Amino acid sequence: MQNKVLVWDLPVRIFHWLLVVAFLVAYFSEDDFLTVHVWAGYLIAGLLAFRFFWGFTSNSYARFANFICPLGESKDYFIQVIGLKAKRYLGHNPAGAVMIVLLLISLLLTVISGLAVYGADQGAGPLAGIVSSVYEDLWEETHEFFANFTVLLIVIHVLGVLLESFVQGENLVRAMWHGYKNTNDESKE
Repeated sequence: MQNKVLVWDLPVRIFHWLLVVAFLVAYFSEDDFLTVHVWAGYLIAGLLAFRFFWGFTSNSYARFANFICPLGESKDYFIQVIGLKAKRYLGHNPAGAVMIVLLLISLLLTVISGLAVYGADQGAGPLAGIVSSVYEDLWEETHEFFANFTVLLIVIHVLGVLLESFVQGENLVRAMWHGYKNTNDESKE
């Protein structure tokens, strides 16, 4: 018997899709549209602050404590997915948990290094006057590395969502849009 259950609440879904748009805008507006790039970065910073807050105060599926697990469990789960025999989770599965942590860390480092570049190069933003222009190239390289690393993580994330959708026979993209997933007796909550 299957019933629908709200897994991804509205704040998580708004966060997710705004983050997608903000990252795309920031990534593709880099030098030619610096003001747009900077404001997209500020939006990402605000979204990250919200997600860290929501990860400690939200419902059971979005709360960090309810899906972050040991790396060994994530590795075992990934092996099960490759073998097309993975256990179904209503919320984040162990491989998804690792991806969320990696994405949040990479995005945070992208934002911090971006603020440092903006402060060093333009003398603007919250780090203006704090970050020396002597290290501008280092900050620029760091910012570009983490932005590109985030792109790599996004590609892996999308491929993982598609693979998981196939293995579990459910459309996870649609679930992230409307928030609901089907539940059954084998699901881990």
